[in-house]
Amino acid sequence: MSRKSPHFWLPSRHAARRPHLLARGRIAASVRAWFAGAGFLEVETATLQVSPGNETHLHAFATGLIGPDTVRHELYLRTSPEFACKKLLAAGETRIFDFARVFRNRERGALHHPEFTMLEWYRANETYESLMDDCAALLAEAARAAGATQFSFRGRHIDPFAAPERLTVAEAVARYAGIDLLATIHSGQGDRDQLAKRTAAAGILYGTDETWGDIFSRILAERVEPHLGYGRATILYEYPLPQAALARAKLGSDKVAERFELYACGVELGNAFGELTDVAEQRARFTAAMDEKQRIHGERYPIDEDFLDALAQMPQASGIALGFDRLVMLATGADTIEQVIWTPVQH
Repeated sequence: MSRKSPHFWLPSRHAARRPHLLARGRIAASVRAWFAGAGFLEVETATLQVSPGNETHLHAFATGLIGPDTVRHELYLRTSPEFACKKLLAAGETRIFDFARVFRNRERGALHHPEFTMLEWYRANETYESLMDDCAALLAEAARAAGATQFSFRGRHIDPFAAPERLTVAEAVARYAGIDLLATIHSGQGDRDQLAKRTAAAGILYGTDETWGDIFSRILAERVEPHLGYGRATILYEYPLPQAALARAKLGSDKVAERFELYACGVELGNAFGELTDVAEQRARFTAAMDEKQRIHGERYPIDEDFLDALAQMPQASGIALGFDRLVMLATGADTIEQVIWTPVQH
């Protein structure tokens, strides 16, 4: 029998959460005003999608659309509005943002919820460095709206008005794990044996069946992430090309991609890309990710062919997904994500 969630609607429980929820509304209004002032258009993209996304370790909710002809079409609740937003870029929009309700299965905890709000925004014909500046501005906006002089989570704090530290992944791995990460990447591919040897020398345990990506993720989680986002936010950028996801390679490099993640108080807040527009490369990455998903989890999701068609027409752009609920948590000092969600999912 599944455990039932505590009744969020009990007056005493609601009263304890209400200050966080009221701050959530103020932060959302402030963020919307900031985007409007920067020339962005708010869009509302569809929740039902042909493909929920093609990331190896993300799990979607499946459903079906039954037409007037009674034919059933398999659909999914989106894990991100990314595909839909990029289609709008292909349509000609240039600066857009979306407060998107998204859904991820197998995720629940202090920082995870099966239904949550993803704030995504895109800048056509602008670099991903511009998103780094956006992140700094939005941290300050959220703090002002919440009346906060610092962000905090479980005893960790940052000054939301301080300029974020900018640190490459290679610099961070060298600093905190003593590993030369770039020496294990050749022609865009990770050399698993080289990384395994260096990881073992650094005293980090890993499984014999783990891939280059698995070992890299272990290094990041065990040695790097515990040091990020203290005192001020951290922007961890130039991710290794084998972990590029939907990001393009850095110009002139076969080792790193235009991807960064934003950390505050030890919490990952955002994931940004200089967007990949090479359709063949994107299809290859999707296929590889789904092959890995099949190997590990025994399932795969379809590729959205309409998205790939749009990608061929999409201008160069940069985009970022930021966990809005987490932003509210840090700005209000909440301990769990359910403190800042009006009606948590029951189970």
